[in-house]
Amino acid sequence: MTLSYPDCSHSLNQFSWLTRSLSSNANNIQTSTTSVSVASVKFSQFSYRGVGNRNWVFQRCKFRAKSADKDEVTSGKNGATSSPSTSFLSVLCPLLKLFSTGDPSQQRNTTLETATSSLASLARFAWGSKSIVKSSQDKEITSDPPMQLQLFEFEACPFCRRVREALTELDLSVEVYPCPKGSIRHREVVKISGGKEQFPFLIDPNSGNSMYESGDIVKYLFERFGKGRGPSVGLLESTVFTGWMPTILRAGRGMTLWERSTPDPPPEKLELFSYENNPYARIVREALCELELPYILHNVGEGSSRTKLLFAVSGSKEVPYIIDPNTGFQSGDYKLILSYLFQSYSAATV
Repeated sequence: MTLSYPDCSHSLNQFSWLTRSLSSNANNIQTSTTSVSVASVKFSQFSYRGVGNRNWVFQRCKFRAKSADKDEVTSGKNGATSSPSTSFLSVLCPLLKLFSTGDPSQQRNTTLETATSSLASLARFAWGSKSIVKSSQDKEITSDPPMQLQLFEFEACPFCRRVREALTELDLSVEVYPCPKGSIRHREVVKISGGKEQFPFLIDPNSGNSMYESGDIVKYLFERFGKGRGPSVGLLESTVFTGWMPTILRAGRGMTLWERSTPDPPPEKLELFSYENNPYARIVREALCELELPYILHNVGEGSSRTKLLFAVSGSKEVPYIIDPNTGFQSGDYKLILSYLFQSYSAATV
């Protein structure tokens, strides 16, 4: 079965149609194409643990796991997309939009922000809150492969959320390349590397595999890094229903590129200590997505042996904690982090 819609920002009637099709278990989101010169896409070297150079390498080898619930989400006939003037989120959550302000860089109602993000966490139950893979507590890093995985996604996408939840459960770090609507860099990379703009999109430089389909990605991750464990009960089946709740509750935060974001990425990727279902870390990830800032995501869920590393760099076990190697900025205060990101990475100041 094929579901047809252009982006996570659907019209209300499209969303209503989607909710009537819960049994289809769609796994991906196909999005509209943004025209951009490939030469303008820049990826920098980065190695938090000193594991060689991490220059970008396009992967043409595709991995396709067999999936019983595999339904590809396309953008319409011949890849054509439509651009509804008003997203279903804007119609569904006008009051929330009003309180949270249209411009993510402006002063926010912090009470409402934390309340809606906390409700979003509750909507996803315990998924993305703890590591289920047992690792030696003597290890500084848990089960990360020699070269970090590369994930192209955007925060508001419910299918991308499922992959991030799996990464938390597997206690993995990953290079995140945010692909918000209006992306000027990373969406074009996905189109060139994989053949279409569809999210999430994962590249494993260790095996040479690249793939779409959130369900297939989760299964691949657990087969490769799960040490015999499978995903938590309900994680694979829950996305089409509860996966949309954080997107709605957060009024589409982390979905669209901020119009005043800098057009060029920083020389080095930022680092974020987080776990998927933390309400404060979610707010920071939304901002990173809206600014299209690539970053290293260090998952530190409950039971993660990466907690020692977090404590060593921050003096605390709390997330979020962000490090910007470009400026030396470090902070565990989400409000201070938001202010810093939008001030430092706006086109006017960079």
